[in-house]
Amino acid sequence: MPEIQTMGSNQEEEVIEQPLIVNQHQQQEEAEEERDDGLPKSLIRCLYVGHFLSRWSARMREFSVALYMINIWPNSLLLTALYGIVESGSIALFGPIIGGWVDRLTYVKVLQLWSFTQNLSFVVAGGTVIALLACSDLKSTHFMTFSLLVGVTYFSGAVGVLSTLAGTILIEREWVVVISEDQPPGELTKLNSVIRRIDLVCKLFAPVFSGFIISFISLTASAIALAVWNIVSVCLQYCLLISVYNGIPALSEKERRIASSSNDPKQSTADPELTKSLLSQDANDSVIAEHTGRGGIIEKVLKLPCFNAWKVYLKQDIVLPGVALALLYFTVLSFGSLMTAALEWEGIPAYVIGIARGISATIGIAATFTYPVLQSHILTLRTGLWSIWSQWSFLLLCVGSIWVKNGIASASLLMAGVAASRLGLWMFDLAVIQQMQDQVPESDRCVVGGVQNSLQSAMDLMGYVMGVIVPNPEDFWELILVSFSVVTCAGLLYTFHIWRVRKHLFHFEKLYGLFPCFMRSS
Repeated sequence: MPEIQTMGSNQEEEVIEQPLIVNQHQQQEEAEEERDDGLPKSLIRCLYVGHFLSRWSARMREFSVALYMINIWPNSLLLTALYGIVESGSIALFGPIIGGWVDRLTYVKVLQLWSFTQNLSFVVAGGTVIALLACSDLKSTHFMTFSLLVGVTYFSGAVGVLSTLAGTILIEREWVVVISEDQPPGELTKLNSVIRRIDLVCKLFAPVFSGFIISFISLTASAIALAVWNIVSVCLQYCLLISVYNGIPALSEKERRIASSSNDPKQSTADPELTKSLLSQDANDSVIAEHTGRGGIIEKVLKLPCFNAWKVYLKQDIVLPGVALALLYFTVLSFGSLMTAALEWEGIPAYVIGIARGISATIGIAATFTYPVLQSHILTLRTGLWSIWSQWSFLLLCVGSIWVKNGIASASLLMAGVAASRLGLWMFDLAVIQQMQDQVPESDRCVVGGVQNSLQSAMDLMGYVMGVIVPNPEDFWELILVSFSVVTCAGLLYTFHIWRVRKHLFHFEKLYGLFPCFMRSS
């Protein structure tokens, strides 16, 4: 009987153990499904949603502010143009400094400052816009008050774009790279593509959402909705991104590693000879500065943070691709304010321009799906080469539109060329960004990102200046030729970079190898 009881108890233990094993297997399978190529799916989704909330707010504001300004001062593009100059000029001047701050501050501190300043600036700008729209006669009755409110709107816009720049550098240039470390090679390409896709989706649909509010309710309701949206979304955005920071150990580990290396006393005495040479060089510089007061002034200027950031940028191996990407911002061949105004002057209905803009954004979204496939076959460098020259090829349609006599046909050809060129443009953008992520040292990544955005904004600012120099829509063909020439220069610059790195552009030996095969087959 004891033996029978022992056998029965063993059978019960086996029955109990089997469900436990099954549950363990199920938990392992759920854990494996929860991780996407080694990264937790839930946290990556939080990153995507947080980035979406940020970009949606920025794109809504970007679209709406031009309509606010032209309604505040009707029959004049002055306020709209000045607002664009203030925003672009702010990033061009302070972009390198913002990149340095992001590099020095902790991730959490950058996240807090970004969320707070962006939200505050958008709410203040919304309040001033509501006041200007509600008091439509303020310009004629109290011009000083009108100017003050416009100035506060401009200042808030500058603070908003700078805080948005800090968030862009943090997410796109820093977190994406750190998260993809020790992951499969294609993980960084995938993250970059999805991040860019989110931005293009917001660029497509946020103006539609704002347009519906403006068209069917009012401009004032749109400003109120934008302010309320920012108050609500910024809280959710911060919670999502802070959960990503707390849930992915690589982010906190990198900060601890940097903090320990900066506090390590051995770092300061690692190379006494190098320290000695640097001290002697500083002594020589100070002697020279004493003899020439002008040299001392120049030395102080060169030690400013913005100049130090530019020196770091110019030392990088990817400076030529970065300049080539920035040159593409010096153009009117996009569905921006200048080209939109020219198309409207040509007699193209607004809804047709909106449809063309939507098609353009859709092609840009398609580029984020095409890029990972192309990059996996021909790698990042050659993907950038094929991308920029495909953009150049489609822009030939825009150049051809100059000689088309029919105005509607010419405008249609112009819109078709610009929309089709977005495929190459956004693939080239992804290729250059990934080269910066791969080749720029970890310590310089944020600074280089800030300078790159500053350079792009400077080129965008020059585009506005070009429109001021040639304001007549009849002469828009001159701006088309200038823009096409700049894209050509960007393509040649990147091609030279490829030749300098790889010492060749095409595998001619493979082409020659095809001829014997062709002869044998014939």
